[in-house]
Amino acid sequence: MTVPGAIGLPDPTDTRPGAWGDAGHVIVCGLRGVGLRTVEQLHQSGVPVVVVDDHPDLRLARIIEGWGVTHVHRSAQLGDGLVEAGIDQASAVICVETNELATLEIAMRVREARPDVRLVVQLANPSVGRALERVLGAGTVLDVAALAAPSFVEVCLSQPSHLLELGGEQFAVVEVEVGDDAEGVNHTLRGHFGNLAPVAVVPADGGDVVCCPGRDHPVERGDRVAVLGTPGELDRAGIELGRGPRTAGASIPVLKRARRRLAALRDSNARALALVAAALLVLLVVATAVIRLGYVQAGGHGHPDLLASTYFTVETVATVGYGDYNFSGQPAWLEVFGILLIVLGVLLVSTVFALFTNFLVSRRIDQSLGRRRVPGMSGHVVVVGLGSVGIRVVEGLVAQGRGVVVIERDAQNRYLDRARALQVPVVIADATQRQTHASVNLDEAAAVAILTSADLTNIETGLAVRESLGDRWDVVPVVLRVFDRDLARMMERNFGFRHVRSTSALAAPWFVGAALGLDVLGTFFVDQQPFLVGRLDIASGGGLQGLSMQDLSARTRVVALRRASGDGALEHPPRRGTRFEGGDSAYLLGPYDELLDVLRRDQRDGGD
Repeated sequence: MTVPGAIGLPDPTDTRPGAWGDAGHVIVCGLRGVGLRTVEQLHQSGVPVVVVDDHPDLRLARIIEGWGVTHVHRSAQLGDGLVEAGIDQASAVICVETNELATLEIAMRVREARPDVRLVVQLANPSVGRALERVLGAGTVLDVAALAAPSFVEVCLSQPSHLLELGGEQFAVVEVEVGDDAEGVNHTLRGHFGNLAPVAVVPADGGDVVCCPGRDHPVERGDRVAVLGTPGELDRAGIELGRGPRTAGASIPVLKRARRRLAALRDSNARALALVAAALLVLLVVATAVIRLGYVQAGGHGHPDLLASTYFTVETVATVGYGDYNFSGQPAWLEVFGILLIVLGVLLVSTVFALFTNFLVSRRIDQSLGRRRVPGMSGHVVVVGLGSVGIRVVEGLVAQGRGVVVIERDAQNRYLDRARALQVPVVIADATQRQTHASVNLDEAAAVAILTSADLTNIETGLAVRESLGDRWDVVPVVLRVFDRDLARMMERNFGFRHVRSTSALAAPWFVGAALGLDVLGTFFVDQQPFLVGRLDIASGGGLQGLSMQDLSARTRVVALRRASGDGALEHPPRRGTRFEGGDSAYLLGPYDELLDVLRRDQRDGGD
């Protein structure tokens, strides 16, 4: 039996065992953005999913229909959509609506209907999120921008390491390149890195990334290897926790900076001011010379010296004399010169003051509207797009001490004040234009992050930036935000973009993990392969109890273990024969689909 408005949806009044799956299903409210990626990851992990969305994007609706995922065309805000989606039998509800008011209402309805169900909510406003979290419980309110931003920041900083905190202890994943074999060293990970846990191997010949290989995996010179360990273990292995090199210098030579500032003034409204000021200066010099040579002091005591001549000229031009010097009794030609000096002086001085005032006001307006150049910056990061993700990336870069320049097209952007409070220059312009790139010193930038919410805009901007960088394209990291997976692959394959990221794909594992009981601690990339780090509490009587480390998937690594029966110390690294016990806390690392499989295995009865 199906419910009207649903595709292949079981009758919610049908309480027979298995009507919604033995372990319950997950309801996802909202299909746009992170919603689609969350549904995809749940579906690929074998978790029954029901989507509730009364106004879906038709393209996205067809995608989930092709997967065979149930879709309820009802509103979760009104409650009928939740009922038809089987809220009474659901194991979790994930609310990722784009409208935050709708999200709040749905969250309240879910909590009233099922106080015991796992509820995961997407909210971008941190204040509202904290207030709701006090009601729903810690860890249930997530922000896509905050979850995805660290990955963009790492690319911009060219960080070779990823810091992790597991059970109160510091760990790091560091990427190093395999060099020449030392004497007695074999061609394996164990031979080069000892007991450090290998996370991934990126072959030098361009082959596929090998995830969580064994220590006896062969490696060759030029391969890049990501290894995990504590700072002490890495130090003993001779591996440094670097922040990554700056692609450009930290400063610009004085002469070059001066030329740029003069060019910026020339391109601004200061040209007329400069011309009039120059004319006034010429008048002062000529008048000073004439008075020095032609003016005769009272009593016939000769000509005034240079300082007195300059003083007399300035007070004449400024019309603040004559108490000490005047043209009375001087030759007629000098009196005529005095008249001309007063007239020209008043005209030029008043014009200079008017133009200078206009220049200051115009400059202030241009700064407030973002219409300016930043000629003095070098080694900075150019961020294109000041949305919820962009501002988080800016804050992360500023916190790391890196200079940032933002290009934003919308002069009414809601995050402009936050950027200016961070003293970050914001240029309101079209990021696809070469003159915009010149205004933000793209040729001196250390990295570029293109983060608008529109895929096609990001692609167009990325191609324009590629052309502007020219020979520096291979050394300047350019991170591109693209939601569509096919477009992302085409940009990588056809145009050589090495850092294409999707905020939805980065954030979705956090939502899935929170819904299924996996405490996600972090995400990071090795080459183009995303990795997930999470904590799993081993269920007593679950599918993992009694299982040894070596029986897990080869693409999953147990980084550390905290025994329920122990003294709370962290067991790192666990041996291959170590077995899980009920109540243990396991810290896992691997591709997200592999970790979700481990989680599902633990949730199954140990007898299955």
